[in-house]
Amino acid sequence: MGFDLLVGGASAKPLPGVLGDSAPRPALRFQVDTFAFPNELRIHYPDKPDLYANWCFIMARAVTQFLRFARFEREAPRLEPAAYTALVRRVLTHQPWQEPLPAAARVAIPGFASLYALSGEEEQAVKAGLGRRFWTLVHPTTWRIAYPARRSAQFRLVVATVKDLRAGRPVQLLLSDFPRLRLNHAVLAYDYRIPSPDTLELLVYDPNDPTAPGVVAFDRRTARFHPAPLRGVAVDSFRVFRMYRSRLF
Repeated sequence: MGFDLLVGGASAKPLPGVLGDSAPRPALRFQVDTFAFPNELRIHYPDKPDLYANWCFIMARAVTQFLRFARFEREAPRLEPAAYTALVRRVLTHQPWQEPLPAAARVAIPGFASLYALSGEEEQAVKAGLGRRFWTLVHPTTWRIAYPARRSAQFRLVVATVKDLRAGRPVQLLLSDFPRLRLNHAVLAYDYRIPSPDTLELLVYDPNDPTAPGVVAFDRRTARFHPAPLRGVAVDSFRVFRMYRSRLF
């Protein structure tokens, strides 16, 4: 099934890039390369005293960092929780836009087969290693939501994202409904599908829900994105920005 990325009306021209029906293979393995614990939503846990909320930017970014800079050694002896905290911090010293390291140069995580297994059994140690949220608030991409987003820019974003997914690279996305300020959320796209000529769906790791992939749908007719579904996202449509492609964006 084809998907024509056309901007404008009848005289529109296709944007560059060839889209297949799906990526050759997903850019990550859900519930293997992702976290086992959620970024908790206040609407779902209103009375929880130690709510783990507002970590979606860091969790989505960390999945990419583990994919590129860590290796898991299931047969190696397990460590104390503090040692796993230190290893998580070592992985996160590498920037997500950097090229993946060769296996021998990656941070070795002993005793576990995957990030999902590690974060399921050593949840508190992993959370302690994820660091602070301050820099996500001042990251330049966060402030780009205040600028108008042209239809053509959203089309180009889809093309660039699909190209990365077809090359096996997950893409972190910032979702925003600015200026309404009901949505400011990060997900990690790892695959796509084309259910109709007017719709492209991005399959995403959503930190809000470790149990099932989320879906971000792009409507070619309106050049808008929609939750299809996303846990805790109640807005009908939103704009999307790519994140952590470089030190600035």
